Formats: sequence, C-alpha cells, structure tokens
Amino acid sequence: MSFRNSILRAWFSQRERSIDRFRRHPVETQMRMFRRLLRRGRMTEFGERYDLRHIRTVEQFESLVATFDYETFKPYIEQMRAGAWNVTWPGRVSLFARSSGTTSDRSKYIPVTRESLWRNHTLGMRDVATVYAANYPRSRVLEGKTLTLGGSCIAEGRNLVGDLSALLIHETKFWSGWFRAPRIETAIIADFDAKCEAICRECTGEHITAFAGVPSWNLALMRRVLEYTGRRNLLEVWPDLEMFAHGGVEFTPYRRSFEELIPSDGMHYMETYNASEGFFALADDPSRSDMLLMLDYGTFFEFRDGERIVPLEGVECGKVYAVLITSNNGLWRYEIGDTVEFTSTNPYRIRFAGRTRQYINVFGEELIVDNAERALAVACRRTGAVVSEYTVSPCYMSLRERGAHEWIVEFDREPDSMESFAAALDEELRAVNSDYDAKRRTTLEKQHLLCMPRGGFLAWMRARGKNKVPRLMNDRRVADDVKSFAGIGGEEGH
Repeated sequence: MSFRNSILRAWFSQRERSIDRFRRHPVETQMRMFRRLLRRGRMTEFGERYDLRHIRTVEQFESLVATFDYETFKPYIEQMRAGAWNVTWPGRVSLFARSSGTTSDRSKYIPVTRESLWRNHTLGMRDVATVYAANYPRSRVLEGKTLTLGGSCIAEGRNLVGDLSALLIHETKFWSGWFRAPRIETAIIADFDAKCEAICRECTGEHITAFAGVPSWNLALMRRVLEYTGRRNLLEVWPDLEMFAHGGVEFTPYRRSFEELIPSDGMHYMETYNASEGFFALADDPSRSDMLLMLDYGTFFEFRDGERIVPLEGVECGKVYAVLITSNNGLWRYEIGDTVEFTSTNPYRIRFAGRTRQYINVFGEELIVDNAERALAVACRRTGAVVSEYTVSPCYMSLRERGAHEWIVEFDREPDSMESFAAALDEELRAVNSDYDAKRRTTLEKQHLLCMPRGGFLAWMRARGKNKVPRLMNDRRVADDVKSFAGIGGEEGH
C-alpha cells in the first residue's frame, strides 16, 4: 500500500466514524445544522427580513419564514449576481451553478458559497471515497486517478458561472493535481468534441482507476476512447478500472451499455445525489439500491407531501416527497424541484423519484418517472434491448381519436421485436400504475413508439445547452423540438 493510500485511509476511517454518528443520531444532527444555519444567516438581508435572530425552534421557523421556488427566490439571487454583499449568506457570492431553466428563464443560477463548496459538495466527493474504501478494503482505486468529465464555466464580470462540475474542478485545484484527471485546462473545455479529443490524448496513458459524472456524457466519452485507442473494451485501456460514481439521472437505462464497455465482475457502480443545490445522498451499502441521506453537510431538510410540510423525523417509508432545503449555499426553505421516496428511516435512506414538474397527467393517468423507469427496465429485459435515452409526451385527443403517449427512444441495442418491446412496455405501465391502466381502458391508446437515431439525443442536448433529457413532459414542447431537430416522425397528428 502506498504512503498516499495509507494517509487517505486514516482520514477515511475518522470520517466513517462521523458518518456512523449521524446514522445513529439523525434528528440531533439536523438540529445542529439548523442552529448553525440560523447563526450564519441572521446578519444578512434575508435574516433581517425574517427575524432569524429570534427564531429558536423549527416551529417558529416554519411559521415565520416563507417557502420558495426559483421564481420567488430569484430576486435574492439577482442581487448576489450583481455583487451585493450579505444578501442571504454572509459575504459576497461569486460562484453560480447554471442549470436547466424554468418556464420563464432559459437557465437557473444557483449560488455556490465557499462554505457549501468545501463543507457540502467537496465533502460529498470525499465521502464517496470514504464509503467506497470502507466497503472494499482491498480496493486499489486510491492508487490511481478518477477521470472526471466536467462541464464548462466562464467569467461573468467578477463571477464565475457554469456547470457545477466545472466550478468544483476549477476551485479545487489541489485535488485535481493529485487525485483527478484530466488537467483543469482540459476538463473545462467548452466544446464537447474538443474536450473528448483532449481527454483521449491526455488520459489514455494515465493510471485511471475510477470515473465520475453523468452517465450519458460519460458513455459518449468512453465510446470515443475506444475509437481513439482501437481497443475492444475499457479494461484494455485502463486495466485497473473498478468504480464509476454516477448521478444526475436514473442509471438503469445505461447499465447494460456500461457492462459491455467494462466487462468485469470487479467493476462497481455507486450512485450519488449531487445537484446544483447541494450534495444530498450517496449509496453507502452495495447490497442496496437506495442512498444514505447525508445529514451533516450544512443542509436542513424539509419534505412536502401535498400541502403538508414535515421535518425529517416526520417522513414515512414508501411515500414520495418533494424536497425543501435550507443550506449553506444561502437557500432558505427552497423547493429544489426533486422528489424522493424514503426506503428506510433507521438510518434515513432515499431513492430519487423524479422531478416535481416531470410527469404526465393530461388524461388523469398520473404517470411519473418511477413508473416509466420500471416499465422500461422490464421491456428491455424481455426483449434484449438497451435504451440510452428517452422522452415521453402526450398526444392529445381529437374528435375521432383517443389520446396516447408518444415515447421517443434511442436504443444502444434495438429489441428483438419493436412490437414486443412496445407490448411489454404497455403491459408493465398498466401493472405499476392503476390510473394509467384505467385510462387505457377508456381514453388512452397504446403508446406510440418512435426511434431516435443513435447519438441524436446527445446532439440535441449539446445544441440546446442541456445536460439531461427531460423524461416526462405534460405538454409537447420537448417532443416537438426533438422531432424537428432530428427530422423524425413528422407531426404529432392528434
């Protein structure tokens, strides 16, 4: 074992004890975060407005402080972007993570304070290594580097604005040199093709033992690596590759492709929940498919069930909640737009259930992302298909025709039979969603299946400045734009 490996494992051992403490004392940990946030926020403009200095209990906090989404919190963010000090967090914020926009804005700008950079996002990345080292004590992943495929960032006046991944790479130069590849200059290249070419030249000779990032973009990079090297799989390029820390989207549609690229029983896939608004959870137990909610990263969690908002100790297993955070990035009672389902309350574990605005309920079918992912996995398993990307939108009813859902699907491997794939998809959707099943007997036809050319969604994301394909939409804006961009399918016709 190398000297570096020994030092890191000593630190990881200490951190593992801290993680175990909040597993055993979750409510106490959250109250400690709550009190710390109140202390930090009381001298800000936000703190003065909501009288944070006199709040002592969660009940007072709930009664005195409003809840926010991006549109209602945006005036504070605009002040910060303009250079104002002490708006919602002490000091001046100069880092902003730009993510997919709202109905009125092309992009959202999420503040990233120095405290959240180090005590939330960076600590989360270090905890990935901590947990992995604890789960696999014989691992040699720390002997090499992690290939991190980041986005890009630019200076806007005195601010640095861009993808969260690029901000983290840019601001943690020490970690980039010792533990991460490629070099910063390469990692933040804006053009994706140019970035891939530079990574191929720079990293195919490096000792890469892990990689991290969004599955879709990493899949495109890994294919380019094989083209560049002429190898059959990634183990011929990096023999000691053993871990992929992924997040951002559901991994199930991508797993088969990665298993073909990396044909090894010793390859491990670790899910993380690292959003622009914060690092929230990671998979701590390889035998489970859920994630441990990280309670000591400077975030106080609340959860919305319909109109009711509850703290952590009020949640129930099996229920889906919208997530609200108060955190050290200067967001207060802020609804991030994600939903999670609790799978355990001892300790608190979750799985990502989808976006609050990504669903289809045009006909009363109440189809959510979780339904779609489960049905897609079954259809792939039954027909040998591998799906890389997809999006679903409604086809509206007319005087002569019933409504339907249009699935635009990009296959890594096409099914044995498109008809069998569509039938399996429809059958499983009806099995997992009783509302959908009821509407299929009355107002809904079987779904319309449209194939996207390989690489089409990636090209669309690059052209539209997105890093994720919206899965379920309650209107046709995404579907019509995708079809027009790719030149497929013609008009919807309903």
